[in-house]
Amino acid sequence: QVQLVESGGGLVQPGGSLRLSCAASGSIFSINSMGWYRQAPGEERELVAAITSGGKTNYADSVKGRFTISRDNVKNTVYLQMNSLKPEDTAVYYCNANVVAEGGRYYPSGMDYWGKGTLVTVSS
Repeated sequence: QVQLVESGGGLVQPGGSLRLSCAASGSIFSINSMGWYRQAPGEERELVAAITSGGKTNYADSVKGRFTISRDNVKNTVYLQMNSLKPEDTAVYYCNANVVAEGGRYYPSGMDYWGKGTLVTVSS
């Protein structure tokens, strides 16, 4: 069983920075992509940033130039450095991992696992 545990959320003033971390644990053999999604009250969950095992990144237009996603493949951990935060960045941030193989099981199309979320509030 794969578990994702996020950390690093909190309250920050506009223009400030936060760094989110997400560690995947379990009998993991291979993870394809890892990423961060967010969901604001009354809104649908949306992709913030994703990174492949090879380091290719993808960002939502709203965070380009402000957020940076990175990954440690040895630790199965993904990070999100968030700079120049805005009130509209306020949301619950969820970690996602698309696992290819774990616990003796192989998923040709990958199996998505999710963390429980961490709240980021940007307010003065």
